[in-house]
This record gives sequence, C-alpha cells and structure tokens, in this order.
Amino acid sequence: MTRFHFGFVVSALLIFIFSLGISHALTQYSSAPSYTPHRVYDSGQKRFIDFESLALALARADVVFVGEQHDDPATHRMELAILEGVARRRGSVILAMEMFERDTQAAMDRYAAGEISEVEFLSASRPWNNYATDYRPLIEFAKAQKWQSPIASNMPRRLAGDVARNGLAALDEMDTNDRGFVAANIMCPRDDYFRRFTEAMQIMGEANATHTISVPQILRLYQAQCAKDETMAESVATAWKPGGLIVHINGAFHSDFRLGVFERTKKRLRHAHVRVVTIIPVENLDGLKPTRKDRKQADYILYVLKPASSDAGH
Repeated sequence: MTRFHFGFVVSALLIFIFSLGISHALTQYSSAPSYTPHRVYDSGQKRFIDFESLALALARADVVFVGEQHDDPATHRMELAILEGVARRRGSVILAMEMFERDTQAAMDRYAAGEISEVEFLSASRPWNNYATDYRPLIEFAKAQKWQSPIASNMPRRLAGDVARNGLAALDEMDTNDRGFVAANIMCPRDDYFRRFTEAMQIMGEANATHTISVPQILRLYQAQCAKDETMAESVATAWKPGGLIVHINGAFHSDFRLGVFERTKKRLRHAHVRVVTIIPVENLDGLKPTRKDRKQADYILYVLKPASSDAGH
C-alpha cells in the first residue's frame, strides 16, 4: 500500500471521522527507553547521519516542527528522544502540541505549575485517546525539565468543525471569546498545499466508498485545515522569543514539504531558523534508500522501524 500520512485526515474530517473523548484509562506508564531502531536522513547533505547530529542541528534552531503519524508507537518514542537530545544541549525549550487546543491552555499552565493534579488536568484538557501511552511522556518530560508550560497550539475542535461544515464564513458567526481561540489572520490559497490536500481527500474518498467527499466538502475541509495551520502558527509565533527554541509536535501533513504550519509560521517569523523533521515508519531499515519524495518532504527524515504487528500509516 502506498505510504500516506492519514493523521491529518483526523484533524480535517473532525467530527466526520471520530470524536476524541476525555475519558481514558489513567495508567502509570512504564519508563520504556525512548530509543527505538531508526535511521536519520539529512536532506540538505543528502546522506544519513547519526541521531546525535540530528539533535545538535535541532538544538541550534529557533522552531522545529516534528511531523508524526499519530498511531505509531515507535514515532512517539523518538519524539521523546528528540526532546531529550535538545535538552542535553540547551535550557530554553518550549514544547508545543497540535494535540491540545487553545481553550485548554489554562489547565495546561496550572498542571505544569503543579497547581492541579493530573486527573484534574486531563478532565479539563480533552486529551487524545492515546495520551497515556504516546503524549504523556512528552508532557511529563517537559514538566520534569521545568521548561515553560507546554503550548496548546491548536484551535478548538468544535470551532474547526464549524468551519468544516460552513466554511470560513463560520468565523464571522463566532462570539468574541471563541474567535480569540482561532488565528486572527487566515489565508487559504489554492496553492501546492491545496493540491496535496485535494489529492489526499480524493484518495480517502476512493478508499471509503461509504463516505464520499464532494468538491464543496473538500473546499470547506481545506478551509478548516488552513484555520488549524494558521492557529498553530500564530500560537508558535506568539510564544517564541529570541534565543528560544520551540519544538512543535503535529501530524506530518501539517508540515510536510515545508507547507501548512511551516509556511504560515515563516510568514510570521521571517528571520527565524525553522526546521522540519518528518518521522516515517518503515518495514525494514536495512538497505534503506530515501525516495525522491522523501528527500523533499523535510529537512530531516527520521525513519523508524514498525513493530511487527503495527498498522501505523495505513
């Protein structure tokens, strides 16, 4: 099957695909090693490099976007390794995440400050269903490092749903409070990003005959995608200060090919040193040869080995 990152579809289809509830089992995760079999490809140098070289390069950046496939456990282990790697090299780091929405920032701040319990934090922050296994280690690492409170960068799901149903006109109907949770300026051109999005949605429609997606629907979903990218970019640009580093975790489609949230962040931080890492699960690391598409996808491709039973990326 052609490898394709469908994590963004979860974001784009919003209420059409599934609802991420706040209830989930709160289990104490074991401190599994963050290392997992991997290889790192430097697209600029056109060669493989070691992980510590990657960590050093990222530590020298101002903003790093880490594009993931949401359902791959090896990906999440290497995200933690990235945080550990930059933490060894600098002290000023802020973790930002697509997985938390702007209206939950107060709960995030209070939890990071130790003012509320984890149970209270989770009840107020609408964590994704895989939070306990995949994103909790990132939040807890940032908290243990006493970094600034992680950034809940995304727009609220319910507001993105409004845009997905009614287009950008929905923004004009929002009250002042809700409108503040969405980027002030939203551009949604029909550019390369639009072309990639449209192709992806058409593939999704062909793969799921029971959920045919019309052209008007695609246009509205693309506007919701733009609103999310602009909001995440605004969140990053607002939080960044000279000398600092923000590591933003997001679905790979949002930052692949330096489009989406990357492009919108660069418009706000024109002189910032911004890097993109895309994590790609593969069946075999031996004899790996990056495709032409892979080489254009990001500054660094972090290949991880799929567990034998993993269906990640499908």
